[in-house]
Amino acid sequence: MSDRRTAILESAARVIARRGVRGLRVEELAAEANVSKALIYYHFEDRADLLRRTLAYVNNRAERYTTEQPGTARPDRPLRRLERALLLEFQDIPHVRENSTAWGELRASAVFDPELRGELALADVIWVREVADCLGRVQPAAPESALTASAERLTALLEGLSTRWLSDILPLEDARARMRGAIEAEVAHLARHARCPVHRTASALPSSQDLFD
Repeated sequence: MSDRRTAILESAARVIARRGVRGLRVEELAAEANVSKALIYYHFEDRADLLRRTLAYVNNRAERYTTEQPGTARPDRPLRRLERALLLEFQDIPHVRENSTAWGELRASAVFDPELRGELALADVIWVREVADCLGRVQPAAPESALTASAERLTALLEGLSTRWLSDILPLEDARARMRGAIEAEVAHLARHARCPVHRTASALPSSQDLFD
């Protein structure tokens, strides 16, 4: 990817985080990226193309900072790796806050803009699959359907907690504590599935008390 194209995408994420998708204007984006409007139209077919590629950029950037490894020669254990992948979404540093805010704005805009839904659906499938794979390494005997269901609940909860944290409804440490509790509840739930891999009803899902204690 060219430096100019990357600069435009970085700036688009910044403007979306600051003003929302509806507030994204080509004039402001050009000024933010220090490029001409013509260069933006050269790199991107139209506004929809710019939004789709900004979504992919935000998603890729999140993947980079949530898969960073600590400075140690000893590899993380599976549970620790899972915790890191999810808890690193809660960091009070500018580029993480910006990334999470931009992701939330892009997801919200898909309610009104069907053109973004396909990209978001694909990103969700990949994210859930990655979390399910991590859970599978923690509880390898758990059935695939249970791993996927747990991953869907964890990623959905993460997005909700992130929104509350970013809007100052929930303190950062409380959001992280809720996420840790949810991970523990899902891992315990999968352990029960592994011991008794039979069809379970909705009553067997983790309770709200399990998730937030």
